[in-house]
Amino acid sequence: MLRTLVLVAALTLLPSAGTALAETPEAGPARKADLADRVAGTYKGDVISDARGSSKNGVTVTVTRTGPNKVEIKSSYARFPTVTIPLEKAMDAILAASGPSVFLLDTVRSPDKLDLTIDDASWSGHRVATPATE
Repeated sequence: MLRTLVLVAALTLLPSAGTALAETPEAGPARKADLADRVAGTYKGDVISDARGSSKNGVTVTVTRTGPNKVEIKSSYARFPTVTIPLEKAMDAILAASGPSVFLLDTVRSPDKLDLTIDDASWSGHRVATPATE
């Protein structure tokens, strides 16, 4: 009787131990979210001024996290080159930390509105999608 109880207990524990070992995540601990995570996403808006062309409606901008507090900007507007912008927080805004481009997102007044100036063209739009979380 005791042998049967030990055998049943062992068989009950074995599958759960094997499952626990098989489900061990390969990645290390989750990283802390930063400014780049906060602003990443797809935005739709309009080029409101362009020193070398006319304004244009319906421009899509994709903001992708490339590193800690750093994003890459891609656009459906041919005049906007792909740029990488380091970010910093100042009061309630997330801004470009350096470089010739302007990046502005007010986290309190309009947290899904983004304003950009890249290569003498200014764009303003709102977030329509966020990237899938891993």
